[in-house]
Parts: sequence; structure tokens; C-alpha cells
Amino acid sequence: MTVPQAEDEQEHLSALTVVDDSNSADVPNLKGDWNNIFILLMLYTIQGIASFGFIIGVTVLMQTNKNITYKDQALFSIVTWPYSLKIIWAPLVDAFCVQKMGRRKSWLIPVQYLIGGCFIYIGNNINEWLPETGQPDVLKLFYAFLFLQILVATQDIVVDGWALTMLKKNNVVYASTCNGVGVPLGITIGSFFLVLFTSENFCNKYLRFTPVTGGIVTKEYLFYCLAVLFILITTLIFIFKKEKDYRSEDNYIKLNVFQNYLLIWDILKIPSIRVLMTALLTAEIGFATTDQSLLILKLIETGVPKENIMIINSSMYIVQIITPIIVSKYTSGPKPMSVFLKVTPVRLIWNITFIIFIYYATQFLTTYGNIGFPIYYYAILVFIFIIINILNMTMRVAKFALFNRISDPRFGGIYMTLLNTCSFLGLFSSNSLAMSMLDYLTFKECLSNYNNNCSTSNPNNTCKTNGSSSCTVTVNGYYVESAMCILFGIGWYFIFRGTLKKLQVKSSSHWMVNVKNNKVKKNETTEYTMVQNS
Repeated sequence: MTVPQAEDEQEHLSALTVVDDSNSADVPNLKGDWNNIFILLMLYTIQGIASFGFIIGVTVLMQTNKNITYKDQALFSIVTWPYSLKIIWAPLVDAFCVQKMGRRKSWLIPVQYLIGGCFIYIGNNINEWLPETGQPDVLKLFYAFLFLQILVATQDIVVDGWALTMLKKNNVVYASTCNGVGVPLGITIGSFFLVLFTSENFCNKYLRFTPVTGGIVTKEYLFYCLAVLFILITTLIFIFKKEKDYRSEDNYIKLNVFQNYLLIWDILKIPSIRVLMTALLTAEIGFATTDQSLLILKLIETGVPKENIMIINSSMYIVQIITPIIVSKYTSGPKPMSVFLKVTPVRLIWNITFIIFIYYATQFLTTYGNIGFPIYYYAILVFIFIIINILNMTMRVAKFALFNRISDPRFGGIYMTLLNTCSFLGLFSSNSLAMSMLDYLTFKECLSNYNNNCSTSNPNNTCKTNGSSSCTVTVNGYYVESAMCILFGIGWYFIFRGTLKKLQVKSSSHWMVNVKNNKVKKNETTEYTMVQNS
């Protein structure tokens, strides 16, 4: 497929074929789509469990052992990167399928069976890789979860693409609501079960009448249960969920693998896409130090028990499920990014409350020792978490509502994946970089030997052994990094505010892929093929 570059935006618009703007005028009506909404919610929920739910859980358990550095945490955080790189294999997912099974089920079924198999393998080895005491095997955890996340990212490609055709045209905007509700629910379930239900302290305190050794479930047993859940759900979808013939999709165009990869370039040639991608890649830098994963690690470092943190974090699901439902009323319209931009400065300012809280929590620990935080500390922390979750979910739903609105439905899988790739790459790279920089921006000294800068674990141990003193932090890199991120976020807001407001009001035809030199031909089997004009 050869697609010449449009000389300007006007030529780009005039060169489009099969443009349908009717969707924007249709009023959403879920009648007849409730079953599909339930399926999407279920798929996004198990996606959240397998991805960030267990990743957060493993991260918390490693941090609790106190035998791991932020560099190790930064390495493990790279397992989230397949979400940012899935555009590499998204064209394969869109190009290959078994016609009788369905365009999306052809990938969903085997991928989810493989995820179940990965859970069995991890369950067999989790006690060795992540012992209750001692050094965790970060590299083995990294490799196992990296492969798992490649599979989960593939499942995300499939579900995002299927959502565009599974729902009626006028209900497609609710796909972002399903994502916004299902994924946080899965994250909550995964992290809650892995951290709390395997915790002896939590189970003895809240779930048992008589103290017993160990949690109510083991990590091994939990992974086995998730394997069964994935296999069961996959089997039910395989048997009972019928997928309509993808060749009957509106404006369907069949592309081979090479054409699918060229399609990525065709999408990138849309002028507004390049601007939007730049904004997405940099939007999360301002919030990197108050992201959920890093924030939980800092709270554990200040002495807040992991069980209390996970209870608070898990309880936030009520906020995470209510917020998308309320916000969808405003983001389902033609200007979802207006909501995003209104929330951005508020969230930047709210970041300061986290920094202040961590500072005073650290001071409390230094002054009174590990005697437990008073109840009002937890009340303040809950309030801060509620506000940040409302702000975060509002921005997320607004962003994905824009993606669903502007994506060309003819190439939904690749188009949505490209936009999601930029969004996730901006999020995960910011988080990994923030974690890796903490050790470099933090400076310590040994009180008994000022020539010892405590830069690594060996000088730290030497300080404890020789001087009966521990290394003292002179400059906390978290505060330095937080200030840098907030300043960057303020600059980002003023640079992209006007641009994003203009982009969101452009018609859907503006975002359609240019196929000027190709004609669509319908053959005897109703299958559409692309034939290059000579």
C-alpha cells in the first residue's frame, strides 16, 4: 500500500474516503449493550489483576523486606513497559486471525490461556523468588513478570480493538468507562489479595479469632487460583460469546501485515497526531513522584505498615469506580480534554500535600521512633488519597474518551494501541526514571566518619559496624525530585493548554487515515480489499 504524504491539512481532509461523522451526533443508549458492557468490564478487570495488581503487590512485598534499593525497584518497574511498546506487535494482532473464530477472539483465547499458564509457573517458583525473609531474586521476578506483561499487553490490544465494534457506535464512548472501572477494580483485587491475604499480621488482626502462622492463603495458592480464573473465563467467552463477522464491520478494509505496519506511519502523518503524541509522552512527568507505585514505597519507607497502606489503597476503589461513572457525563461530549485541562493544575497543586505529609511522617518517625502513627495521620492520608484518586481518574477517563472518539474505526486496534502506547510510555518511563533518580539525588553521610558518604550498601554497613551509627540523610532526593516534577508540570500545562483545546474540537474526519491513492473494492464474498490505484 502506497500512501503519499498530504501537502497540507486541507489536502489531507479532502483525500479521505468513507468518512462518517454520524457517531458524534448519536445519543448514547445502553439498551441492547448491557451484556457487552459486562464482558468488557470482566476483561478489563482480569487485565488489571494480571498487570498492575500483582506488580504493585510484588513491589510492596519487596520493599517491606528492607533488602532492596530503589535501583532494584526501578529495574522491576520496567516490566510495565510492554504496555508502552505494544505498538510493535499490534499490527500482527490486527492482520492475522482465524475467520471462523473471530478477528479478536483469535488472539484473546490463546493469549488468556497462556496467561493462566504463566500464573501456574510463577506460583511454582514464587516462594523461592520472593521469600518471606531475605533477599528477593529481582532478576527472576523481572523475567517472569516481563513475559507475563507482554501477554497482558497483547490482551489489552485485543480488548481495546474489540470494544470499538462490540459496542454500538453511539455507545463506544463507554468503552473508556469500562476501562476506567474494570482496570482499577482488578488492580485493587490483585494487590489486596497478594499483600494482605498472605500477611500473617493482617489475617490474625482482622480475619481470625485465634492467631495462626501465615496468611489465610499462600502466594503460591493465590497464583494457582488466578490461573483457574483466567482459564475459566476464557473458556466461557470461547463457547458463549459470538463475535460478528469482522468483514461486515462498517468501512472494513483488509490489510496484510506489511500494510498494517505502513498504517502506523500513515497515522503518524496526520499533523494533529504528532502534536497529541508529544503531549501524551510528557504529560505524566509532573506527577511522577506522586504516582501510586512510588508513593506507596515512600510511605513504607517512612514507617507506615504495608497492611495499613494496602487497606487504604484498596478502599480507594469506591472512589475509582464512582468517579468514571460521574465523570463520563462530561467526558462523553465533544470536549473531553477540557475536563483534563481543568484538572491538571489542581492535581499539580495537590501533589504538594503528599510531599508535606511524607515530610511530617518522616519527622514523626525520627522523633518518636517506630511506635505507630496516631489515628489522625491515617485520616489525613485517606483524605489525600481520595482527592488524588478523583483527580487521577478524571484525567484518565477524559484522555481515553478522546482516544475512543478520534480513533478511525476501520483500523481501531492499531489506532487505539498507538494512542495508548504514547500514554503508557509517558506514564511508565516517568515512573521508572523517578525511581532510578531517587538514589542519585539523595545524599547521606556517616556521623562517625564524615569521609564516608554512604553512597552504597558497603559504606553504609561500614558506618554501622565501625561507628555504631547509621548513615544520616542530608539531602532527601524525593523532595528535590518532587519540586522539579511540579515545575515541569506547570510548564507543560501552559505549553499544551491551547493546543489540546483546539485539537479536541476537530471533526472525526480530521483523524481518519488518509487512503487517497487506494480504492475500496467489495468482492463477491463481501470482503473488502485494498487495491492500489495505478
